[in-house]
Amino acid sequence: MSTENLLIELGTEELPPKALMRLSTAFGQGIEEALAQANVPFEKVEVYGAPRRLAVIVKALADAQPDQQVEKRGPAVEAAFGEDGSPSKAAEGFARGCGVRVEELETMDTDKGAWLVFRQLQKGQPTSALIGEIIDQSLNRLPIPKRMRWGDSDIEFVRPVHWLLVMHGSQVFDVSVLGQQAGNKTYGHRFHHPGSIELNNADDYLSILKDKGYVIVDPAERRAMIKEQAIKAAAELGGFALIDDELLNEVSSLVEWPVAVAGDFNAQFLEVPAEALISSMQDHQKYFPVIDNKEELLPHFITISNIDSLDMSQVKAGNERVISPRLSDAVFFWTQDRKKKLEDHMASLEKVVFQKKLGTLAEKSERVAVIAKAIAEKVGADVNNAERAALLSKCDLMTEMVYEFTDLQGIMGRYYAKHDGEHDDVAAALDEQYMPRFAGDELPLSVTGQILSVSDKLDTLLGIFAIGQKPTGEKDPFALRRATLGVLRIMIEKQLDLDLRDLLEIAATALSEKADAKAAVDDVLRFMLERLRAFFADKNISADIFDAVLACKPTRPVDFSRRIEAVNVFKGLPQAESLAAANKRIRNILKKVETPVAKAVSESLLQEAAEKTLYAQLSALDAEVNALFAAGDYQSALTQLAALKEPIDQFFDDVMVMTDDEALKNNRIALLNQISELFLQAADLSRLQ
Repeated sequence: MSTENLLIELGTEELPPKALMRLSTAFGQGIEEALAQANVPFEKVEVYGAPRRLAVIVKALADAQPDQQVEKRGPAVEAAFGEDGSPSKAAEGFARGCGVRVEELETMDTDKGAWLVFRQLQKGQPTSALIGEIIDQSLNRLPIPKRMRWGDSDIEFVRPVHWLLVMHGSQVFDVSVLGQQAGNKTYGHRFHHPGSIELNNADDYLSILKDKGYVIVDPAERRAMIKEQAIKAAAELGGFALIDDELLNEVSSLVEWPVAVAGDFNAQFLEVPAEALISSMQDHQKYFPVIDNKEELLPHFITISNIDSLDMSQVKAGNERVISPRLSDAVFFWTQDRKKKLEDHMASLEKVVFQKKLGTLAEKSERVAVIAKAIAEKVGADVNNAERAALLSKCDLMTEMVYEFTDLQGIMGRYYAKHDGEHDDVAAALDEQYMPRFAGDELPLSVTGQILSVSDKLDTLLGIFAIGQKPTGEKDPFALRRATLGVLRIMIEKQLDLDLRDLLEIAATALSEKADAKAAVDDVLRFMLERLRAFFADKNISADIFDAVLACKPTRPVDFSRRIEAVNVFKGLPQAESLAAANKRIRNILKKVETPVAKAVSESLLQEAAEKTLYAQLSALDAEVNALFAAGDYQSALTQLAALKEPIDQFFDDVMVMTDDEALKNNRIALLNQISELFLQAADLSRLQ
């Protein structure tokens, strides 16, 4: 069996740039999984792709499957032959199914008796005979939401297919896929080398396309080239390229031969908020903006050309002509929007539906204002600012700038609020209401922004649950999981010590005219507390610590976090393992008690020295530990309770809890219950592993 590198390249019309990386990765994974399933040995799979091609290189791929020893077990020997030794119908049928005579079958002895068995060395199929089906399967499984047809063919793919290259070393495999017969020819850059390029060996692919075809087929290499060129071009302008990763990926999927070109625009455009200009450059033109060392926008941009022109000044001038009208649009929107105040848009919100069962954006803003006012009162913030920010929160959605550049929602609200003379906290909150926008994003800095963000998300959460559209499986159209994590992060990291149940009850009252939201409060609360699992998992908190705290159902996220920190520290103490086991034993005993447990321990009924010692130490700690729990100092309280390890261990060694004497038994159960309730003020330690 010999091995060679296998090259598969599918040549197409320009692929969707935002989907190219996903398609390339999925194609490579499909090939890898199919080869493994077919049991064809290989070293690894490398994925490549450019705007006009999907490519995979399989390193050290064997030219055939290995031969396999096939073994099939048939009927038991007792059932395979009659008394005269003649084969039964079962034996004959088994032999016929294996394509042999009964005499050719072997016997296999096992612990359960002897069986007929068929053994045969099965020759491995050549890879060339398998690869066509493997490629077909992989292409059919690509994540393509909508396939297209071309010409008069019934063949469907994301874009029309023009060539197919399948080579194993220097051998071209006889394969036909998507109407294309495989050959040894690839094609270079559409303009720099539009003709075919013949390969003598699959190993020449990357170098020959780069050196002769003007195609950088490695997406990582293209990405690095673009980034390096953009940084260099910006430095020559005295600035820094603003390189967004998502845009960088998209641009690298638009070009095969990247060449950075610096351009300029009229400095007068800088009177418009920088975010609007940046959005126009990035989203519409796929340009990299240029900023100075103070992160102020400069009147320059970097574009990535797909050709190495003999006269780059023409490329520069063409892009400058294109960008000017786009930035002029931003100037127009900025000028027009400021002719009205934000509050003037409130009436327009009454015509925009947030969700058909939950009403308009105007109604949502009013509900959010109710929640925001209540939170502001609870945390001692400015109630007027919180309420005002909530009422104005969706007004910028009615502006022309946000209509054109939707990613500027909130950002433009902040600018327009400042222009209108609104309080600085109100203006900041209009932007901060959307924070955090994604995992790991920054949180609102202003208290008003924190309040508005929490209020808006809670209204959405409870409202969507109340109308029966909570997330299921991977479907979460209203991004409720992200909204929940945002609320929890703000409360914990910004130390807003609020009770989720209280806030959900307030939100439910505000929603009462639209839905029976009170019935959904418990469901939403469970959903939100369960989201904390991922939050603490990211902080390397083990699942058993989280479950120990969750068992107590604390509804204040700040309080939940303090308990987590305390139990995490407690688990590292030398007494923790023994006390966790003791708590588990206590919980098991208490579960079996059918009668009500006495509230207090009768000291006169304590007989054994171990129970007297335990009760004495428990009584000595009780007042101090309860005070610590009341103050939320769970760590100090659990550290104090660690001193109970020895007396609890001694108690279980020396004392029979379930004694026949009913009074003694109940008194000892009351003592254990007192210990359990004391620990449960922090967490259910019986859940610790």
